[in-house]
Amino acid sequence: MAVGFRILSRKRVVAGEWVERARALPVANISDVMSRMAAGGATLRPMHAAGGMAGPALTVKTRPGDNLMVHKALDIAVAGDVIVVDAGGDLSNAIFGEMMLAQAARRGVAGIVIHGAIRDAGAIRANPLPVFAAGVTHRGPYKDGPGEINGPIAIGGMVIQSGDLVLGDDDGVLAVAIDDCRAVIEAAEAKQAAETKQMAAIEAGTLDRSWVDASLRRLGCEMPEV
Repeated sequence: MAVGFRILSRKRVVAGEWVERARALPVANISDVMSRMAAGGATLRPMHAAGGMAGPALTVKTRPGDNLMVHKALDIAVAGDVIVVDAGGDLSNAIFGEMMLAQAARRGVAGIVIHGAIRDAGAIRANPLPVFAAGVTHRGPYKDGPGEINGPIAIGGMVIQSGDLVLGDDDGVLAVAIDDCRAVIEAAEAKQAAETKQMAAIEAGTLDRSWVDASLRRLGCEMPEV
């Protein structure tokens, strides 16, 4: 067993129902109902034209600056997958670019997450296929390995198992473990419904803001009586 240089089988994949229901929700709301304890890190930013991302993770862990295993992931990805690459956050060498983007689109990949750098940023920025990355550099990659596919990875402290639900929008990237999807998505849908009502109250001028002063008094803030 070549630990650190192997391709594993993906045992489980998040159900399509949760992918579709999550796609309709802001990542921030899903993050909130997860107690704001999970995140891919503030460095992962959308690099594509526009639009959100949702799908099961196809995980890749690679040596920083090397994209051999990323190429292999493109060859085995199935339609709807999100390829999530832990490249250590290193920005010295780009491990994804325009040619790989074209291959991902041809495979029907739902998105790409690179905890590292990309290049051909203009072409990626003009394309609707979701790409999230930590930075941009013109310096190209090596193709020697090692790396692993379908093993557990961690990005910014967020653990991702292959098959987990991975989401992204303008606010960043988030992963939800398969076994948590029902509880998390149902809670996020309830939060979204409550926020829709709150927005209507704001627009109507009827929103109750008394909680602000109540919180300040509870916390001992000195303030004038109104």
